[in-house]
Amino acid sequence: MARPRILLTLPTTPEAEAMLAPLADLVMAPDTSFDTLRRLAGEVDVIIVRTQLPPDLLDRPHRLLGIVRHGTGLDMIPVDAATAQHVPVANVPGVNAETVAEYCIGSMLALARRSFQSDRDLRAHGWADARRHSDHALEVFGRTIGVIGMGSIGTRVAEIAHHAFGMRVLGHQRRLDAMPAFVERADVDRLCRESDFISLNCPLTPQTRGLVSEARLRSMKPTAAIINAARGPVTDEAALVRALADGWIAGAAIDVFGEQPLPRDHPFLGLPNVILSPHSAGLSREATLRMSIGCAEQILQLLRNERPTHLVNPEIWDAHLARVRALSR
Repeated sequence: MARPRILLTLPTTPEAEAMLAPLADLVMAPDTSFDTLRRLAGEVDVIIVRTQLPPDLLDRPHRLLGIVRHGTGLDMIPVDAATAQHVPVANVPGVNAETVAEYCIGSMLALARRSFQSDRDLRAHGWADARRHSDHALEVFGRTIGVIGMGSIGTRVAEIAHHAFGMRVLGHQRRLDAMPAFVERADVDRLCRESDFISLNCPLTPQTRGLVSEARLRSMKPTAAIINAARGPVTDEAALVRALADGWIAGAAIDVFGEQPLPRDHPFLGLPNVILSPHSAGLSREATLRMSIGCAEQILQLLRNERPTHLVNPEIWDAHLARVRALSR
């Protein structure tokens, strides 16, 4: 019987590859274009997802036994199409919560103290120009942070902000009864009006797309800042550009974008009050290792016809097993 083949859309860790290599052939995508991923998907049994998959990936013949997200967010995967075809989808929730939370808190401190602007001007213009940013620097102690999305990441952001810095925390999520006692429950409009910093940590859904709208940006304090470690389309990007350029808000730290990689002519690149990073908030040595091993463990489960630990479409499992039996005949 032929060995299973596993497609890696981007490299994973040597530890994960060592777990998989004895039982399967690993296929590295030469690039992440939709055409390449469509072609390769028909030739493999499992896909490890670290980049956007084409929405029509499953429209052509395939033998996929599963799709496993190297991370938490599922917006990179056509989950509905996979479910309709009884293809299991799994992810590794929570493994990068600490890493993303540290990014959010670190970005908040950098925005508050304007450290990235001071560094830039010290290098380019000298001591006096760099020191002028301290006239607008803020302490975070006693200020208000609003956290949109109180899952494992948002909860950790809230804990650090409250317990380490004495901050007031406003929290918003669909279930307003499932938050720590020190978090004040708030709707999005109130959260935007009252927060000095807003940390976006929610998934991208039809309900959260465009959640941070022009009207909500206009309602924010002119000294406020946004940290987006969720997904680019959670904000109205065009409105956010105007908010930053015209001083509706003081600054932003943005890790995720509507189009990735970020185009070289994007307006964000020309704004002096923005910290940009390449969708790397959840990446650290520790988090990447946890994600890769979590992926490998669930792929091994799939290859043994065992239900993955974090199966996101459990309703199809029995039909999937029937499909596997049919494919093996």
